[in-house]
Amino acid sequence: MDDEDGYFPEPIAATYDESSSDMFAPDAVGPVVDFLAEQAGGGRALELGVGTGRIALPLAARGVPVHGIDLSRAMVARLRAKPGGDAIGVTIGDFATTKVDGDFSVAYLVFNTIMNLTTQDAQVACFRNVAGHLAPGGCFVVEVMVPELRKLPPGQHAVPFHVGAERLGFDTYDVATQAMSSHHVRVADGQATYFEIPFRYVWPAELDLMARLAGLRLRERWEGWAREPFTHDSGRHVSVWEKPAH
Repeated sequence: MDDEDGYFPEPIAATYDESSSDMFAPDAVGPVVDFLAEQAGGGRALELGVGTGRIALPLAARGVPVHGIDLSRAMVARLRAKPGGDAIGVTIGDFATTKVDGDFSVAYLVFNTIMNLTTQDAQVACFRNVAGHLAPGGCFVVEVMVPELRKLPPGQHAVPFHVGAERLGFDTYDVATQAMSSHHVRVADGQATYFEIPFRYVWPAELDLMARLAGLRLRERWEGWAREPFTHDSGRHVSVWEKPAH
């Protein structure tokens, strides 16, 4: 791991957009931007883990002022190189604790990024940090998976998420600590490369308690950005917690 860039140093940043190309498709990005622009309501947006600008750039293009926080200079360099990238303010730092000036109508963490904080303490700190940045009536939006523990039979701790000729991916779980890791194997010209990214999985009810500790309250929870109902079979959720207006 590169100490300056966290778990997203140059080798990962260089191929990040291509490896996550499905998430950059218009049908994946559009509903996210629509939802967040509605939540912003003409105010400012704060993206935690802004990365290469998958959401920040199209959201800014919709007229929403966006500021980002990210630990990885390599990822932010990719953002800066894109059209409109220079217009996105970015603060380098850990989004659980890093402060920026001003207040925001909406803060958001998408694509499982809350799990990049690998301890419960850090996740709790993130909610408190966000609450301190929100204007009264502002909201915190999180998109994250529901832990896939139902896919684990007794004695097994790995769940594959991609199996192909050029790429293999699987998650490993420690149910005692809620630690998990995503393992990525890529094959090119007969040579394999491997990298691992650690996470901490977190339950919806646990996030609700973190929000309450930070003075936020759950306003809505959906399965996805198109506001599909969240049910016991949902594999992910989009949750919105708000800061009381008074």
